[in-house]
Amino acid sequence: MNELPHAADGDGPPAPGRPSRRTILAAVTASTAAALPLLTTTSAAAAPRRSDDLLYIGTWGRNQVHAVRFDPVLGTMTPLGSVAEVSANWVAVHPSRPVLYVAAGQQGGSIRVFRIDDTSGALRQTGEIQTQEAPGAVGGLSYIGLNRSADTLLVADFSTGSAATVPVDAHGGLGAVASRVHDTGSGPNPRQAGPHPHHVVVAPGGRFALVADFGADRVFVYDYDRATRRMYAGTPDGPGAYATAAGSGPRRLAFHPDGRSVYLLNELTADIEVLAWEGGTGTLTSRQLLTTNAPGHTGTTSAAELTISRDGRHVYTSNRGDNSLVVFSVDPGTGLLTEAQRLPCGGVTPWSFSPHPDGRWLFVANEAGSTVDLFRVDPRSGRLTATGTSVAVPNPDCVAIRSSYGAAAPSRL
Repeated sequence: MNELPHAADGDGPPAPGRPSRRTILAAVTASTAAALPLLTTTSAAAAPRRSDDLLYIGTWGRNQVHAVRFDPVLGTMTPLGSVAEVSANWVAVHPSRPVLYVAAGQQGGSIRVFRIDDTSGALRQTGEIQTQEAPGAVGGLSYIGLNRSADTLLVADFSTGSAATVPVDAHGGLGAVASRVHDTGSGPNPRQAGPHPHHVVVAPGGRFALVADFGADRVFVYDYDRATRRMYAGTPDGPGAYATAAGSGPRRLAFHPDGRSVYLLNELTADIEVLAWEGGTGTLTSRQLLTTNAPGHTGTTSAAELTISRDGRHVYTSNRGDNSLVVFSVDPGTGLLTEAQRLPCGGVTPWSFSPHPDGRWLFVANEAGSTVDLFRVDPRSGRLTATGTSVAVPNPDCVAIRSSYGAAAPSRL
């Protein structure tokens, strides 16, 4: 990935008190040898068992995609090294095809398509599209992900203030951009001079698409046409919108499985909101606001990632200011949250995390610490336990899973 300023994907320059890149790299170099005993002793060149999974890891500012082989039975990770020398702001795996999508921080908003070799973990590029309208515009795609039916790739372009949809064919290939919407607005923080989409999801039922806009302090609600795979503003007055508190910086969204509640994680204020969702009208209403900061927290405030368990009983978040993971219990009747657990993230700056589809593991990309750390998930209580297992990856920003467990990892545990 290109060496871009952190503002290119909504994550700003290093905050006061954050270790310098030189300090971090020196620490990683010194700690790598100590971390190696935690890894499986299986050679990266050894023939993998059919039950093994592949992790593909984007790297911030490193122009690399790394691969790791994961044994979900033993809980071991074997690094395979860099498997693609490309800009990788975000990565996503097709749920049923051996296909990896890589979003760039380059001009044009490039998305590259790779074929996965399940035996070796190697990648072969099979396609590339540009998502931006204006040639030469500096990139900064902050998110890509597939909708539930895996026929559309959803794209958030932080740098241009736009979100897009791209058709996905039966083999996992990408067509031309089907729609592009432009958010409007700004916020009081210096990083909020204009709109900066950070996440796109299609609501249950497929009638609406929601865009969490970091710069505009809004969740925009666009109409969505499943047949044409298009987002658009359904009225002359523009899209619907839910306004967060000024300076909150909306970053991530997750729908509860019952389709009645939406969880919104705000980056700049490091809080989580519970919103009621009215699917008939596409309306969001605030119901609860909780902090993800530790009691007495001072210094940098920055929340990053959000997901919900498949049974809807637990919500997971990461906090980069505290270097922590926070687990919330969900009231089954109301959808409201109660903090259930808070624990260290295993490294420095938990940029994102990804759940394994069997519901027993969580992979945390600690970007500034240059490690991917493995946590065990208790399916009953939802609690996390650090395994002490990690792999060294330069500045990891996200993890996509090509799993032997039926399908690639969904966005929920």
